[in-house]
Amino acid sequence: MSILKNDRFLKALARQPVDATPIWVMRQAGRYLPEYRATRAKAGSFLNLCKNPELACEVTLQPIDRFELDAAIIFSDILTVPDAMGLGLYFSEGEGPRFERPVRTEDDVNRLFVPDAEDSLGYVMDAIRVTRKAIAGRVPLIGFSGSPWTLATYMVEGGSSKNYSIVKAMMFDRPDLMHKLLDVTARAVIDYLNAQIAAGAQAIQIFDTWGGELSPRDYREFSLKYMDQIVRGLKCENEGRAVPVILFTKRGGQCLEHIADTGCDALGLDWTTDLAAARERVGERVALQGNMDPALLYASNERIRQEVKDILGVYAGEPGHVFNLGHGIHPEVDPEKMKVLVDAVHEFSAA
Repeated sequence: MSILKNDRFLKALARQPVDATPIWVMRQAGRYLPEYRATRAKAGSFLNLCKNPELACEVTLQPIDRFELDAAIIFSDILTVPDAMGLGLYFSEGEGPRFERPVRTEDDVNRLFVPDAEDSLGYVMDAIRVTRKAIAGRVPLIGFSGSPWTLATYMVEGGSSKNYSIVKAMMFDRPDLMHKLLDVTARAVIDYLNAQIAAGAQAIQIFDTWGGELSPRDYREFSLKYMDQIVRGLKCENEGRAVPVILFTKRGGQCLEHIADTGCDALGLDWTTDLAAARERVGERVALQGNMDPALLYASNERIRQEVKDILGVYAGEPGHVFNLGHGIHPEVDPEKMKVLVDAVHEFSAA
């Protein structure tokens, strides 16, 4: 077992006392950093960057080298799983991710399979192993996946969507088919995340980016049910240490109690959910992660620092809080604003 020099993040997820509130942010290795843009250009394409373990390690560590963050998250993409399931992922300029073979019919669903994670997705495990060695215990490394529902939206729509008309039509007209699609995807995610844990991921986050597009009833049936399946299927221990699981549903504030019922270790909150109210609703069952509006990083340094104070005040030094943005950092943000944020979290929480 490697010695972890900074374990604030893992302690907070276990609701143990920490000397300062830990912070990491979603998309912390991304386009707002000039060094990331340089490495991305060297890779030639986003997919090349994802599939090159050495370059994925390089961009994973860039924000850790620049800021006093308390966790790293492996650089990858949620759509690597459906790509490994044979859907043909590609990125179209100005349109984002697309699939050559979207899942629209019963035959399409029947062709889906659980890929061998160490084979089809071995480049992610290699990136985790390379990064764990390079990070040398400075901070924990987070592994991740998209939720089955979020992956299904891309798989059925064929890419990004504004109103989810195709995937919701399948959900409403053929719920049996949608459940079959979600089940095979959940089993693929379980294998994928267990492989990440075995490779050295020290915490896991499941990104349910589009679960908030469902009604509470449909969310529980078509999204949360399959995240629950994943949580129960994970081997959450490695190197003699527990591997905590964070569930993040964007705009999932209506269902916090149900999410906590899965047995996950922490709930990620976006900025539309009040942190104090969330804490009151779930009590001490789980840690909470979040939840500053990413757009606050366009504001003055003084306004950022005040927002940090307000959010930290909800916990007032008590255990069980990981500071994060309520969603990913925006590509246009000045990196110096990120430094202001990270330093303020440590300064005010330590005091």
